[in-house]
Amino acid sequence: MTDTVKAQFTISGTVYDSSKVVPVKDVVVKCTGGTTAITDSTGHYYISATDKDSLTFIYHNKPTPRFAVKQIENIGNFDISLRIHVDEKFKTLREVRVFSNSFKQDSIANREEYAKIFNYQKPGFKTNTSDYSGAAGMDLDEFINMFRFKRNKQLKSFQNRLVDQEQEKYVNYRFNKTLVRRITHLEGKNLDSFMVLYRPDFYFTQNSTTVIFYQYILNASYQFRKELLGGEAKKEGP
Repeated sequence: MTDTVKAQFTISGTVYDSSKVVPVKDVVVKCTGGTTAITDSTGHYYISATDKDSLTFIYHNKPTPRFAVKQIENIGNFDISLRIHVDEKFKTLREVRVFSNSFKQDSIANREEYAKIFNYQKPGFKTNTSDYSGAAGMDLDEFINMFRFKRNKQLKSFQNRLVDQEQEKYVNYRFNKTLVRRITHLEGKNLDSFMVLYRPDFYFTQNSTTVIFYQYILNASYQFRKELLGGEAKKEGP
């Protein structure tokens, strides 16, 4: 008699409060397979489970619904936020994923609208067969199109511009004023200046985890305040 071998996974992520900024420590993460974990001071957790198990997050004896492991898309970054505020009394806990699909939906719509441009490829030669002679020949339409350099250059330029716009929208989506204000507590002109001076590039924004991205904003705000105070001191100097 052979025992069925179940695939074992390590699932990790961060638990936030309803602001989606403040991490929540001491949240109990329970697996139906019997393992248990507790979030640390940064709200982070690691827990072992199989694809047959489910996870529940418990805070102040209030559990969330169960999450089936096999339905978790990214087991290395399963972040959730709880609809609670850490300084308030807790009534019920309902889960909310940290990121919505709004940017992805906009991106898909954008690509569908401009599909011909996104899928544009520089034309080249191709051959066809003449119905009259049966011999291989050159496709005249493609031949003419290949020499339309100006048009080809414009299409490629437009394609690049669309990709740039898509990347800019993604940075705007993650690096937004509401989030930055919550983390840095900057307001008014200082917030506007910070958003320009410390705007991250697309590749960092896309590849950083939630914790790393928020830590970047926080550390940058310390640097910004330091430079701001230094500038004010110079103005007041002799």
